[in-house]
Amino acid sequence: MALFGKNITRRGLFKTAAVTGATAAAIHVLTGCSHPAEETIPNDPVVVEENSATTVLGEDGAYEYIEREFESRGEWELPLGNVLHEGEGTWLPVTTAGASAMPMVKCSAFSLTSGELTEVVPAPITPNSPNVVIYDARCSDRAYAWVELDTLTKDWSLYAAKFANGTLSGSPNTLWQGSSDWDPPRFAVTGNKVIWQVMPSLWGNKTSEMSHCYLWKTGSANATDVVESLGRFATAPSVSGDTVTLAPRVRNDEGTYYGITAYSLSDDMETIIDRLVMPENVRPFHAVRMGDVFALSVEASYGYGGLLGSMGTYIGTAEGSFASVPLEPFANIAGSKNGLFVVKSRASYYVVDYKNHGYTFLGAADRCVDYGEYPARVGQTDTFVTFSTIKSPDTGYPASVLVRAFAL
Repeated sequence: MALFGKNITRRGLFKTAAVTGATAAAIHVLTGCSHPAEETIPNDPVVVEENSATTVLGEDGAYEYIEREFESRGEWELPLGNVLHEGEGTWLPVTTAGASAMPMVKCSAFSLTSGELTEVVPAPITPNSPNVVIYDARCSDRAYAWVELDTLTKDWSLYAAKFANGTLSGSPNTLWQGSSDWDPPRFAVTGNKVIWQVMPSLWGNKTSEMSHCYLWKTGSANATDVVESLGRFATAPSVSGDTVTLAPRVRNDEGTYYGITAYSLSDDMETIIDRLVMPENVRPFHAVRMGDVFALSVEASYGYGGLLGSMGTYIGTAEGSFASVPLEPFANIAGSKNGLFVVKSRASYYVVDYKNHGYTFLGAADRCVDYGEYPARVGQTDTFVTFSTIKSPDTGYPASVLVRAFAL
């Protein structure tokens, strides 16, 4: 990979890139964590019988349907072309379609407190690159990160900056740059931390390279190489409470196994909290640890691997006791601290009360079925947020983007 035209390794230098052209400062990548207590973490594949799960929607009555209304915490209408992304705080990251082809996309932030949509990055900042567009964005209430992608060369850059009250604070930092041999990073922002994965593209010239996950804190001169994976990570970083969940390759001497692993955020991912190893060759689609259990989904039926080799969403632990929602998964899973799990279906949400063996529904917004409604939360939250493109009742054409928030 190359930063600013110089050939260096993934443990090379980062440099800051200010919108105003301020003097660059060097940021070094530190050696990663060794996870010394990893030998105490479960490392055996979880292979259980397909009929061993408690099916949430089953006819045996193990999970009882409960009538429940969810208190609305707000409903806002935004212009077409706004896409919300997962966020943890009162400000949520948004990519906004530009008013013209240049810029094609802008970075914005939406306030759940005021309903305000604020422009954060009005145009790409990658220098001397007329074909660059803003590709993705994430934020917390303290940090904002975004990816810029060259539509011709597929080169990309990951930028981040301090963030407060809807605006960037200080100069953006260039955290990473990569060529088309490397996928644009999957990343998360929590508190003052940015966590991102650098993985070789399936169609590039670096397919045999290792994948790495890095962590950087705003104002720091250093980033840390926190997790290494032989091959690609299966899932994006998913933050919930004081943990972040990744799915690196494990048991590398024995085959292809993905270890859904929760790392502590309190010590910058030095400590592994828990792990659930998938059956051989079974790749999880989404995964997050909430409370003491993992919520994970599988998007295909493999025909092997037992229960976890079948399409669906599963809530459970490495001990092999699971609740199952045997439907096609569409998004990552959010929920509450008191054991609620919100599982998106095609046209609504199943809200699973894992502790009390109950479930209910949260309906999608009216006139959104053609385009779908999606969550803008992942992991534990007390406010579940959704967004959807709404059709006009008069013309049947898309008219606005509706954001809804509910108490969990």
